[in-house]
Amino acid sequence: MTEQIKVVIVDDIAETRDHLAKLLGFESDIEVVGSLGSGEEVLRLANEKQLDVVLLDINMPGMDGIATAEQLALRAPSASIIMMSVQGEPDYLRRAMLAGAREFLVKPFSSDELAASIRQVHQRERLKLDRFAGSLPAPVEGTTNVPATSRGPGRVVTFFAPKGGVGRTTLAVNFAVAAAAELGQRVALIDGGLQFGDVGVLLNLNPKNQSIADVVREMNGGDLETLDSTLVDHSSGIRVLMAPPSPEQAELVTADHLGRIVGALRQTHDLVVIDSTAALLDATLAFLDQSDIVLTVLTLEITNIKNIRQFLALVEQLGFSESKVQLVLNRADSAYGIRFQDVESSIGRKISHTVVSDGRTVVFALNRGVPFVVASRQSKVAEDVVRMAKQVLGTELAEAPEAPPMRPPAKKGIFQWRAH
Repeated sequence: MTEQIKVVIVDDIAETRDHLAKLLGFESDIEVVGSLGSGEEVLRLANEKQLDVVLLDINMPGMDGIATAEQLALRAPSASIIMMSVQGEPDYLRRAMLAGAREFLVKPFSSDELAASIRQVHQRERLKLDRFAGSLPAPVEGTTNVPATSRGPGRVVTFFAPKGGVGRTTLAVNFAVAAAAELGQRVALIDGGLQFGDVGVLLNLNPKNQSIADVVREMNGGDLETLDSTLVDHSSGIRVLMAPPSPEQAELVTADHLGRIVGALRQTHDLVVIDSTAALLDATLAFLDQSDIVLTVLTLEITNIKNIRQFLALVEQLGFSESKVQLVLNRADSAYGIRFQDVESSIGRKISHTVVSDGRTVVFALNRGVPFVVASRQSKVAEDVVRMAKQVLGTELAEAPEAPPMRPPAKKGIFQWRAH
């Protein structure tokens, strides 16, 4: 018999609770174990029994959904919260995610949307529990005692692009969140844009005195004890090492510092994701050297393709294998007059991953400070990033991406400039 997902409905309107219970009554794998009218009630219930999923209305008298979610995160950390609201404004979504919600549904929603969201958040939580079931506390020299898995050192994946404006940071952030939320990975994300990092903006994080510059100051004294406390916890489950708050502090960070930091983080995490700046500085080369996989982002623009060719020539000189440097074609279905096949022919390499163009979803998520793999999980762009994460991390067999549909180029010969 299929294990049932235990759901509690919390809404101050009785008619709404009854309607949701009826909708879920048709789902054989979902059981409504509580129908409550206030946040206080669900907190009392959380003390008595294990809750799988909590459907929580954001606007309730007394203790509202935000305050309730924050308390549930402490009392029932394994319960997945789905926030419901008639308001779809960015601020509501941002506040819900920061409070610990895993999904946000705007009323009215269909029974299919409701059931899919419940199954999705429950599956994510089960993956996390399964992933951490064998975890044991293991001290790492020079760091605080942080739980580490028994699977050995984690992997390091760096996102790089030899040209700005191609969506590198957006992909790095969403990749990290997807690895944590979908695959149950313990993830550390490093903002490698040491002068003008944007990771904090995309995740709506702005902590004071918590950046890589603070770690480096301690390292100059010979230890790494502050590294764990400097990581900023995000509601998605990832931990973030922020870029310095001011550009001049980037000069304090050396390649040696970065090598030691990455080495320490891979001992305490399953995955270290690095968003590396476009400039090939010593810091960038340190990140590339430490990486198991370098996801190199390009778009269908001729200047970007030219830079990719130059970068691939460089990594060949550095002795990086083709399997280490994988190409990611972002905005792959954009019709710029350049074909997918022409790009591969020009650079002499196969494209490993493709991500569609969805400016509306991406920009909307960016402005809200909520990754689109959380805010718009059903979108095609989110599906592409999740698929890429699964392929890179070995949970899904990689297949050669199909050429996305697009209009044919206006005229031939656009790649006549390439060397023969």
